[in-house]
Amino acid sequence: MKRTSRDIRTANRYEVLRQIIAESPTSRQELAAATGLSLATVATLVGELLDLRMITEVGFEDSAGGRPRGLVAVNASGGALIGVDIAETYVHVELFDLALNVLARADEDMRPGESRPEQVVGQVAATVGSVVAQAGVEAARVLGVGVSVPGQVDRDSGVAEYAPNWNWHDVPFLDLLAEHIAYPLYLDNPLRACAVAELWFGAARGRGDAVVVNLGTGVGAGLALGGGLHRGVSNSAGEWGHTTLVLDGRLCHCGNHGCVETYVGAPGIMQNLRELSPRSALLHPEDQTATIDALARAGAAGDPVALKVVRDTARYLGAGISDLINLLNPEVVVLSSWVAARLGEPLLDEVRRAVTRHTLRRPLAATEIVLSPIPTDPVSLGAATFALEGALQSVGHRTGTTAKRTTTPARSRTAPPS
Repeated sequence: MKRTSRDIRTANRYEVLRQIIAESPTSRQELAAATGLSLATVATLVGELLDLRMITEVGFEDSAGGRPRGLVAVNASGGALIGVDIAETYVHVELFDLALNVLARADEDMRPGESRPEQVVGQVAATVGSVVAQAGVEAARVLGVGVSVPGQVDRDSGVAEYAPNWNWHDVPFLDLLAEHIAYPLYLDNPLRACAVAELWFGAARGRGDAVVVNLGTGVGAGLALGGGLHRGVSNSAGEWGHTTLVLDGRLCHCGNHGCVETYVGAPGIMQNLRELSPRSALLHPEDQTATIDALARAGAAGDPVALKVVRDTARYLGAGISDLINLLNPEVVVLSSWVAARLGEPLLDEVRRAVTRHTLRRPLAATEIVLSPIPTDPVSLGAATFALEGALQSVGHRTGTTAKRTTTPARSRTAPPS
């Protein structure tokens, strides 16, 4: 898609604000060096962000023999952002200030059979209302709601095109949400959300090329290439969970056999346990979270069944990650999302050993494999940045006009800054 000068200006505004959030307080000169933009361009963009009250002047710092440099910092109270993480088993929502500090959070469990679009919409609307009430935030301060939904999405139209674990096809998800939520809405999926969170605050920060492996019920890989988010031509990049790992292997929800997801997603790990020890007390047949938690606790206590399941899962995962390393040659691979967080260091250690067996020596030597260091939910955090991106884009669309808040959901319909 050809980008207009307005799109480029929005992208630059977004990048400058991203740097200010990450490095507050900072000077215009430091921002120019970090972004590669000219000092004059940075000064103009900083002026726009000051006018929007997203940032504030915070004094001066001495420079070497020259005039003191003015410092700017994010104005944390200048607005609020909401990030929604919709997973196959839960809805998790966090409300952030403009510095992306968490002000409130809420959760709703999603039970089997409760994944029809109207049911999910109801849960999201209730949970968003809960965090707004908890934080005591005025509606006018909420700049937008970023929503992450599993599967393939059209972020411009707000349509969830395909969610194999729910058998969703072409669901107009944001239109359904807009009937219940009056804030501007922005849609993407957890692969992009996790990757952006790591780029802003996590293990991918300052890295040129990174892969963020999302391990939950579903599995995928968020790609940060050349220092920015890689979406692909149809916003479908990163569907690594549906690449073939085992020929004629387990049946996947997508209709294929042997997908990565069927061996290393939470249901796949449960199947690994079931095949090893069908009557294991660690297995909770209807509860993914309880099973993964039980495996983590038992593994820490030295239980041989749990240790074998983690080792077998890591063997599959390591083989899949080695393909990503050989193909993309990233600086870092980040294991993210709730399964990785719960299985933690034991899984990481086994994955590193498995990757070493399958990866070419040269790309392996340049790649670090780590757990996500982000203390909050990375999907909610990344989704909140989509709302921030949308708010800045909306400002660009209203340049030269009177900015008016409406109850019509705004959506990013031009080329994304990230």
